[in-house]
Amino acid sequence: MNKTVKIILIVVAVLVAAFFGFKAFTKSKSPAESAKFDQNGLSVQVDYCRPYKKGREIFGKLLPYGQVWRTGANEATIFDVKQDIKIGDKTLKAGKYTLWTIPNADKWTVILNSETGQWGTNYDEKKDVLRVDVPSEKTAEMVEQFKLEFAAAEGGADMILSWENTAVKVPIRL
Repeated sequence: MNKTVKIILIVVAVLVAAFFGFKAFTKSKSPAESAKFDQNGLSVQVDYCRPYKKGREIFGKLLPYGQVWRTGANEATIFDVKQDIKIGDKTLKAGKYTLWTIPNADKWTVILNSETGQWGTNYDEKKDVLRVDVPSEKTAEMVEQFKLEFAAAEGGADMILSWENTAVKVPIRL
């Protein structure tokens, strides 16, 4: 094997190691999590990363009001639903989407986008398939680490997003 090929292989190996090292480092700061709901014919899973507040002012500061947020950290959040559903008054076909939000003080715009597999800051509005506004509310307790969970509701579930002193409920119905 000649010297040039050896150098190229070493460079490739270093780049691959750096990539996986960077990915492990970011996941340690904002660990990956899955939230699942599977009841009464509704099956949905959200894969996301959970950033910490760490003394920072989140909404209106770190995440400016009126701007698109990846709704988590690291890679774009994946919203996977196994059947057609309604979110608010809008229909969403079964499939995999990325979940984005636009936080505001009194309401959030929830966005599902057809592009998947991208890093969390690569957002293309032209690929939006659904946008719906939901009210936000202040929480009684401070939420240190971003959390996404489901709660059973009549006809489906509510997807609840919580962080800092804010929560939003996204109605998901069959």
